Amino acid sequence: MITPHNLVRHELIGLEAEVAENKDHGCGVVRGMIEDETKNMILMVSGDKSVWFAKDRITLDISIPSGEVVRVEGRMMSGRPEDRIRKKLPGKWKIA
Repeated sequence: MITPHNLVRHELIGLEAEVAENKDHGCGVVRGMIEDETKNMILMVSGDKSVWFAKDRITLDISIPSGEVVRVEGRMMSGRPEDRIRKKLPGKWKIA
């Protein structure tokens, strides 16, 4: 079960998200579904538009199945999804 406290350790593909902050100029705020991720990038799809974002350059508001929206800094999601299971995380999360 995905909770705000274990979100970063879960699979993100298939979750709805919105880019709350983006340090790259020229890329606007995007809301859509996370379709793919690599070690350093996230692919978000909104309608017929697909955009790759560098994880360390964004902050995401991710909707989890319980209906809560969790704000996660992209640098917390850095690394391969299978390696995040072992990653040490800070104790508190912001729920948007």
